[in-house]
Amino acid sequence: MLQGRRVLELQCVFSVFVNVLCLSPAAGPTVKPSVSLLPPSSLQISGDSAALLCLLSSYSPQGALVSWTLDGSEVTEGVVTSAESEQDGRYSRSSVLTLSKARWEEGELYVCRVTHDGAPHEASFHKSLC
Repeated sequence: MLQGRRVLELQCVFSVFVNVLCLSPAAGPTVKPSVSLLPPSSLQISGDSAALLCLLSSYSPQGALVSWTLDGSEVTEGVVTSAESEQDGRYSRSSVLTLSKARWEEGELYVCRVTHDGAPHEASFHKSLC
């Protein structure tokens, strides 16, 4: 009978151990991303192309999506978005929109739009305001 009890105890311990491993981690609070848009430098604009940098930082949970618009139209060509990186439970990523000098000169309003946890956030750069 003692051997049967040990087997039962081992099964219970195994069951508790597996259940603990299978529980999903406690979801922390949703933290909206800080979104910053950096325009191209004057040195870069004097060259053949211009790049705008959108920085997303310190958000949770992961899964922020980035899109770009130029004068109200979505832009997908010339966009490179990094993978999300995590530090201490907060995430960050960046996205770069690279345009030809001609396209840069034609445009007026550049918007980096971020969707995180169903909510939109954005940062914009309006050339005529600078």
